[in-house]
Amino acid sequence: MSSAAKQAEQLRQDGNTYFKKDRFGAAIDAYTEAITLCPNVAVYWTNRALCHRRRNDWKRVEEDSRKAIELDSSSVKAHYLLGLALLQRKEYPEGVKQLEKALELGRGAHPKSYMVEEIWLELANAKYLEWELQSTKRSWEMQNLKEACEMALKQKHLFDESETDGFVDEVSKSNSEQLESLVHVFRKASEDDIPSEVPDYLCCKITLDILRDPVITPCGVTYERAVIIDHLEKVGKFDPVTREPLHQSQLVPNLALKEAVQAFLDKHVKT
Repeated sequence: MSSAAKQAEQLRQDGNTYFKKDRFGAAIDAYTEAITLCPNVAVYWTNRALCHRRRNDWKRVEEDSRKAIELDSSSVKAHYLLGLALLQRKEYPEGVKQLEKALELGRGAHPKSYMVEEIWLELANAKYLEWELQSTKRSWEMQNLKEACEMALKQKHLFDESETDGFVDEVSKSNSEQLESLVHVFRKASEDDIPSEVPDYLCCKITLDILRDPVITPCGVTYERAVIIDHLEKVGKFDPVTREPLHQSQLVPNLALKEAVQAFLDKHVKT
């Protein structure tokens, strides 16, 4: 190892120490010096990106993550951080793509690591946000199209009635049936974009929001992990349903429901 590489590695370790102490400015300086000495080492870039993330400097997170991916396309952290940065700009399709890549790489390298779990949660959340955004956009487009079709159909009906002699009732009945069919078609087409269509069993019993990290209690009820932990810490160490004593160690990941949420998101998010 050259002297420059040794010095860069020492700077990385110094940066790690600063990072653990929440001294992000000092950590950034250390990683920047390491990059200056050895600019082709991807981990220096991802480490600096992590510091920028803590400062919510998402533009720099994106820049450093992209550079890290150029140097090492198999970097889990680089794809993960780039995905988060893109989500901040509401670029959901590309953000989801990067998170999926990070998850794929993470599962291949360290399938049981905490980071794989973290990536999955962010991915589930991103897919749901993407679905909400796209469904809202499609709903507006569908409503505008529906109104335009109704207007055109009504104008056609007025023309038909003016041109018809002695068959006004029949024409009116036909027109009414066509309008009803139009309403039915648009209602059917928009069903997948109605947020209330999320099945109840995929939602937390407390927040009623879709589950990202479901855990099951001894009595068999599933909650969002963060929500039930918040209940235990702030309300009391008891089950919200049975009122029996409940400790965090008794919460078990509901893997079956977690996969069901993923399947639901995969089906309803159209990328």
